[in-house]
Amino acid sequence: MVVAVLLIVDFVRRHPYWSAVLVLVAVAGVVVLLSARAKQRARQRAEQAERDRVVAVTDTMTGAEFEQWFGRLLEASGFRHVHVRGGSGDRGADVTALAPDGRRVVVQCKRQSLTNRVGSAAIQRFAGTCREVHGGELCAIVTNGLFTAGDGVRLARQLGIVLIDRGALETWAWAGTPPPRMLGR
Repeated sequence: MVVAVLLIVDFVRRHPYWSAVLVLVAVAGVVVLLSARAKQRARQRAEQAERDRVVAVTDTMTGAEFEQWFGRLLEASGFRHVHVRGGSGDRGADVTALAPDGRRVVVQCKRQSLTNRVGSAAIQRFAGTCREVHGGELCAIVTNGLFTAGDGVRLARQLGIVLIDRGALETWAWAGTPPPRMLGR
């Protein structure tokens, strides 16, 4: 290593102009490489954002992938401090965030097959943890499927839990604008 440094110093002393040219070429190469990498990342983000606009992509996802997808949707819609927490021990808070108006958002994500529906039991479990355990000011259950009609939907309405089904989620993903009830309207 010391020998290499001495050889470089000697070359720079004997050939200062060539040394400057080599440094400029090296710097230009690094700039071109970093620029190409940045463009590639931007292109990948744009492609991911385009794929995320179609709710049908969620049909083949795992639950964890659906949570990540929804986290990206929140971020793209102006929500801040989005944290995907899903997994065992999450106590019903798969995603947390701050709404554009600053309220704490707690979301339970339910990725379902098109034939399964989110029922009353899931809504009741979430109702028991959203505000008391997680401090949610805006609580929501999001599914790529549908909710069963009946007591669970009435309970959610009564407790102020926002239910976002496939139709609302599809509109949100395509337009990039959350449903008014996700903004507290």
